[in-house]
Amino acid sequence: MFGQNLEVQLNSARTEDTTVVWKSFHDSITLIVLSSEEGTSELRLERLLQMVFGAMVLLVGLEELTNISNIERLKKELRASYGLIDSLLGDSELIGDLTQCVDCVVPPEGSLLQEALSGFAEAVGTNFASLIVSGRMVVATESWWRLGTPEAVLLPWLVGSLPPQAARDYPVYLPHGSPTVPHRLLTLTLLPGLELCLLCGPRPPLSQLDPQLLERWWQPMLDPLRACLPLGPRALPVGFPLHTDILGLLLLHLELKRCLFTVEPAGDKDPSPEQRRCILRSFYTLVTAVHFPPEPGQQEDKAEDAAQRPQVPRACYLVSGTEEPGTGWRLVALQLGPRRLLLLLSAQSPVHGLRSLATHTLHALTPLL
Repeated sequence: MFGQNLEVQLNSARTEDTTVVWKSFHDSITLIVLSSEEGTSELRLERLLQMVFGAMVLLVGLEELTNISNIERLKKELRASYGLIDSLLGDSELIGDLTQCVDCVVPPEGSLLQEALSGFAEAVGTNFASLIVSGRMVVATESWWRLGTPEAVLLPWLVGSLPPQAARDYPVYLPHGSPTVPHRLLTLTLLPGLELCLLCGPRPPLSQLDPQLLERWWQPMLDPLRACLPLGPRALPVGFPLHTDILGLLLLHLELKRCLFTVEPAGDKDPSPEQRRCILRSFYTLVTAVHFPPEPGQQEDKAEDAAQRPQVPRACYLVSGTEEPGTGWRLVALQLGPRRLLLLLSAQSPVHGLRSLATHTLHALTPLL
């Protein structure tokens, strides 16, 4: 506040062991986040604040947040967003909160599921439908994929954070597309952990989605649906060929705003899956903030900054544990066109072969995303 009075913009501060980042939204709500986690970057905390405000708009609506007439009533209404915000603050298996891309999986029979989903959506009278497993997108209609940020990330995240329920009729706002007029998010559990989601207006009523209609469209798809269940943590189909040195990967399509994220290729090796997720998240933050050009939709460099950086890096790597051979890990990032690949590799992977391995892996993954 002191800086604002002097027309000085201050967005973050650091102490010896804490990073503080704050952001004001619509000159109405100011969010502040503090982190004592070692190595926490401002980029990560800034994106967290954007997602938290998006979660508040998703479940309360922008009007309530910008025209506050009764603060106590607003506090009560915001309780509906606590569960989603807690999941954003926790150690999630997802990464869309940081990348602002939709977490996806690759189903073995995606074309069959896509055809069934499109037909079902048409039968019930909506253009917005998707299948979600453990908070990750399996398939979606074209209109659903066109949802903007942050709702494209937050809707599957919301579904994954809710307790299991056979069916739901959930009012939601779209922070980008419809922040003041609510829509209805209908969810139907097809299998434990696998949910069918519809975004619609007043119709259809939940009662119209009777068991006979569901059975007609989804009973023939039972085997392809079951094949999606193990994809939650793995993201890739069983048997997809990956190099044995790969401990985790993050593939982003920066134009489509979708990503594949897994730390399950070699689950019996150190570090643990939790550590791998933490390492890849930190590496993503590093390469995004320091090495690679701004992602689509972000503010481009000023002309004078761009003139000083004529050569844009397309790859970088980081090696840990070199003082003790066979310990630590390797990290490599590669960008080709709209795709960016980050790999976490075991210490046995030779440094001179990192770029070749990353290039081969990216070519293998390109048809999937």
